[in-house]
Amino acid sequence: MGKKLGEQTDLNSRLQRAKTARVADNEYPPNSHPKNQIRRVKDVEIAIPIVYGTVSFWLGKKADEYHSHKWTVYIRGATNEDLGVAIKRVVFQLHPSFNNPTRIIEAAPFELSETGWGEFEISMTIYFHSDVAEKQIELFHHLKLYPEDESGPQSTKKPVVIESYDEIVIAQPTESFYLRAGNHPAIVVSGASTGLSLPPPSGIANDNFSEKKRGDTKEHALGQWFLRHSEADELAQLTAARQQIQHHIMKLRRQVTSIEAEAQRMKSNSGQ
Repeated sequence: MGKKLGEQTDLNSRLQRAKTARVADNEYPPNSHPKNQIRRVKDVEIAIPIVYGTVSFWLGKKADEYHSHKWTVYIRGATNEDLGVAIKRVVFQLHPSFNNPTRIIEAAPFELSETGWGEFEISMTIYFHSDVAEKQIELFHHLKLYPEDESGPQSTKKPVVIESYDEIVIAQPTESFYLRAGNHPAIVVSGASTGLSLPPPSGIANDNFSEKKRGDTKEHALGQWFLRHSEADELAQLTAARQQIQHHIMKLRRQVTSIEAEAQRMKSNSGQ
């Protein structure tokens, strides 16, 4: 069996902590909820599909008693898009035996790499940009170094990969976040606002998240080991379809505006 650091806590409490990453209304003190202070978009829900997990490599001949594996823990977009459009920072809490066990990652991609010998639970606290106006959420992932089938020899070529798929769901997003990021490829929007129109899809919704620093994981060094998640594929198709529909809507609106302007011009000319 793989070596584990520390003892497991009560199973029920552990399962309770490992809940779906969802921003809940009841997590705010009375009268302090951002919805009481910031304009929200009614009848709209934003989902941010994410994948979080670890990739662990056995070090083989380079291994020693305290450094048998090299591993990377991460939170990535489910379709490898840049999560920096919504997430400001992620705090990874490692086992206390590590130097500086609290690691703060201030920009995408949100990940860190380490070496060690034992398995343990990693907590990840996600903080959002100010215009998202939502409280931080916490995820938990168990680092696994050894494959399920431990009867055969370990390989330095094939890592142990453990991932989980989830969605950060924001009901009634702020107007500023909706307008800034609603057409970003990392975002999935459900519903439609009657009073607001999204800008044209542009891949990156704001100059603050330009290609000057790539935060996506499409060309990640570990990308070949990332797992495919069917939910993510379906959401990617829905997002592409939504952006295409939005493009057609804006095109029709421009045509209607042009027709109305021409009709107004002809009416003015006929009255002269």
